[in-house]
Amino acid sequence: MPTLLLSKKDVKGLLSMPAVIEVVEQALKEHAAGHARMPHKVYLDTESGDFRAMPASLSGAAGMKWVCAYPGNPAKGLPNVMATIIYSDPATGYPLAIMDAMDITAYRTGATAAIASKYLARPDSTTLGLIGAGQQAYSQLTAHDELFRLKKIKVFDMSPAAVERFVKSFPRHQVEACSLQQAAAADIVCTLTTSRKPFLKRQWILPGTHINAVGADGPGKQELEPSVLKEAMLVVDDLQQAVAGGEVNVPMSRGLFKVEQIYATLGEIVTGRKPGRRDRNAITVFDSTGLAIEDIAVARMIYEKARASGGYQSINFMDEAVGGAPAKNLGSIP
Repeated sequence: MPTLLLSKKDVKGLLSMPAVIEVVEQALKEHAAGHARMPHKVYLDTESGDFRAMPASLSGAAGMKWVCAYPGNPAKGLPNVMATIIYSDPATGYPLAIMDAMDITAYRTGATAAIASKYLARPDSTTLGLIGAGQQAYSQLTAHDELFRLKKIKVFDMSPAAVERFVKSFPRHQVEACSLQQAAAADIVCTLTTSRKPFLKRQWILPGTHINAVGADGPGKQELEPSVLKEAMLVVDDLQQAVAGGEVNVPMSRGLFKVEQIYATLGEIVTGRKPGRRDRNAITVFDSTGLAIEDIAVARMIYEKARASGGYQSINFMDEAVGGAPAKNLGSIP
């Protein structure tokens, strides 16, 4: 039985944002209905960074993402975040595919935030504020552009060069570099940094704004002033993950926010168990920590596309194939 080996280039060629949005929303529904399993992230710290193991299973799919964050990597010519998914057959445990997960992570994170905006932002939202112009900003714009008629995108980053690259990457959109405060004055605001100090001030947030708090995905990280959370309708992707390492983790550890103040999970919203935005002037916040079910849902889609199209490199991990015939170590799926 062959195992597909899918490189970053392979995966990128098989990804499309509309399809990712569709499978991620379905995964959220499955999870909310109790048809998915997702043990919580396991963190492994090293002297230079950290690893995270993210296992999950959905209907007919199982796997794990192994992701690392090494801040010093760019100086060595490597990305600061790298990720790999092992996608397995839940019936036998056999690894069906090993695939690069960097673009999967970026796409599913952007898709999830856009899905949150779909239910929590005003339907007629036309301005998108991006705070942070790294890789995630690209997927956030791509995903939101699928669901909203965006007229203006406002971008802030501490690196003017990063903003310039971002603006040039979207020549068909009205993208403008602006200050932090100006980026916060948008219908939908996405915070996409690694900050450990809150920078998004309550006084900058306009009535009716929806915020996707994406950057805080580990203990000690924080992007929003606690007063923003206190006044907002707060939705999380997963309650335990949010408490342990999401946007709420620091305010809760300091007694500035209580778990009872969390309105719902995104799964509860997309399944209709709880309503989304009801007040046009309300401030809403989605606390995104990143779910393994999203990764595995996208990995399933990638695997099925790769199998259907063929031509991808593969390996047989068994020394001998079933029946004792010699296994071919490397080849292609025709």
